[in-house]
Amino acid sequence: MSTKSDTTTFSIPSDTEVMAVRVFDAPRTLVWDAFTKPEHLRQWMLGPDGWTMPVCEIDLRLGGRWHFEWRGPDGSELTMDGEYREISPPARLVNTERWGGDWPESLTTVELTEEGGRTTVTTTVVYPSKEARDAALATGMNDGWGASHDRLAGYLTTQR
Repeated sequence: MSTKSDTTTFSIPSDTEVMAVRVFDAPRTLVWDAFTKPEHLRQWMLGPDGWTMPVCEIDLRLGGRWHFEWRGPDGSELTMDGEYREISPPARLVNTERWGGDWPESLTTVELTEEGGRTTVTTTVVYPSKEARDAALATGMNDGWGASHDRLAGYLTTQR
């Protein structure tokens, strides 16, 4: 799979997975912080334009919980939470992920590799079934994910 620094590449490695790859022009430790510290996450993990993240709680330890809440420009709200299963700074983060309502739990793995001061982030989400994966894709999640990655790329330039 080839990636460019200005685009997020999405793929479907199996019937239950979605993978996103993006290269950021920033060192791995800075990208790690952007994924694990609330003051950074609130700036970029927002999905489509106009959304905010009024709640971003992170207990970054094995078994620790996290909880995010977003608010859309029309007042709609989304929540997501999970538990940390593996934490290997600044290379790998594994956590469960559960949206509200009847959404099933998924497992997200974020891997960060650095070469020449640029960091490749590979995120793989594993769903319990093909149907759950397809339902997630049908929400337009890739558009929001890509927009968040674009926002992160810009944000990282202000943090160096």
